[in-house]
Amino acid sequence: MELLSKAKTNKVERPIRVLQFGEGNFLRAFVDYMIDIANESGEFDGDIVLVKPIEFGSLDLFHKQECQYTVQLRGIVDGEAKRINRIVTSVTDVVAAHEEYEKYASYAKLDTLRFIVSNTTEAGIVYDASDRLEMTPPKSYPGKLTKFLYERYKHFNGAMDKGLVMLPVELIDDNGIHLKECVLKQVENWGLEKEFVDWINEACVFTSTLVDRIVTGYPRDEAEQLCKEFGYQDNLIVTGEPFALWVIESPKDISDELPLPKAGLPVIFTDNQKPYKQRKVRILNGAHTSFVLASYLCGNDIVLESMQDELILNFIKGTLFDEVIPTLTLPKQDLLDFAEAVLTRFNNPYVKHAHLSISLNSVSKWRARCMPSFLDYIKNEGKLPTHLTFSLAALLAFYTGSEIRDKALIGHRGEQEYNILDDMFVLEFCAANSGKPAAEYAKAVLSNIDFWGQDLTAIDGVLDAVAGYLADIRELGMRKAMEKTFN
Repeated sequence: MELLSKAKTNKVERPIRVLQFGEGNFLRAFVDYMIDIANESGEFDGDIVLVKPIEFGSLDLFHKQECQYTVQLRGIVDGEAKRINRIVTSVTDVVAAHEEYEKYASYAKLDTLRFIVSNTTEAGIVYDASDRLEMTPPKSYPGKLTKFLYERYKHFNGAMDKGLVMLPVELIDDNGIHLKECVLKQVENWGLEKEFVDWINEACVFTSTLVDRIVTGYPRDEAEQLCKEFGYQDNLIVTGEPFALWVIESPKDISDELPLPKAGLPVIFTDNQKPYKQRKVRILNGAHTSFVLASYLCGNDIVLESMQDELILNFIKGTLFDEVIPTLTLPKQDLLDFAEAVLTRFNNPYVKHAHLSISLNSVSKWRARCMPSFLDYIKNEGKLPTHLTFSLAALLAFYTGSEIRDKALIGHRGEQEYNILDDMFVLEFCAANSGKPAAEYAKAVLSNIDFWGQDLTAIDGVLDAVAGYLADIRELGMRKAMEKTFN
């Protein structure tokens, strides 16, 4: 079977306008996919060069296929399960920053370059004082970026129209702000001139972004069959869900330079991404955290099974529409539309998202994702939110066990063991307290300030409600306890 290549895709060579630090699945199925559509629509005219920013790993597959690859989006579209295929041609080359430093560094002198995209993991945007300007390249991503910008600044003699736009997608709050802080620290560490600092501040733009798409990566078990269906060999296939959202917060308006919305793409330019972050965390992530533990103890192993379980589905809907959405500030229709999209995503038949995977670090997740809605509901309504309160009791029921083995607290679902994975101080606390009567265990957990940042038993009615739900779960089992409460 013929290997996918530029000749096979009839690739149109365009000016290189994007340098992308990271060649992984997410960026290829998200940013590069979007730019490919924008190129095809005529709204954008630019190619991408991928940079392998770390020393290990190989680019052989990219070279063999000349950076051409297929994205298959799988999920529910207009009420039907669909697979959508696109050969992405927006990537024109790939370079290793360490092994091919001179070639990599030459892109700093490229006149057409305008955008820097990065996905170097949450640990990637960190200042490293041991980086040096003479390194080829510096170790950290901020170090690499600082040197790259400095080389560009020098080559173009500080021309203000040669600044770059940074589009980090690392999953940390205010990622662009933190990236810029790291760059400026590095500039100070290296003793670079004030004029370069002025150029960074005035000619360059550091955006903060929020991204959302589940990318499931290379379909190892299906790749051979997919290639037969495609009619060509592709060793770089990426699979993901149809849903996508890219929120770009920028101190300067760059929407005309990156007109992705005009190509029909789900990109929002804003001067404040926080409401969109809050919406995602409370609705999407908060829904996951609020139901997966109860659903697992009801006998469901994956999110798709939860969506097919009427009891759990009604619980999810009650949590979102009755208790979470009323606490949020974006227009209500936007929130309702996003919540419906979340339910569609949870119902994706192509994604087998395991409850036990989602259960990792559930205490801190409940605090970050569910507690703000819980507290805001109480403040606004003057009463407890039933579903979120029950989800807290379900967390206690899930975090029940006495034995810690291989850094996991061992829980039991009937005769079946499961691993409870969290910080060791959480596991040790629950191992010591979860065998106590429901009221005592609930009081111990809810009053633990290290868990929640406050004493939740100080809120009127919380202890009695959680203890009551936990007692029902222990006596009746999770499913019958939920039926008692919600039917």
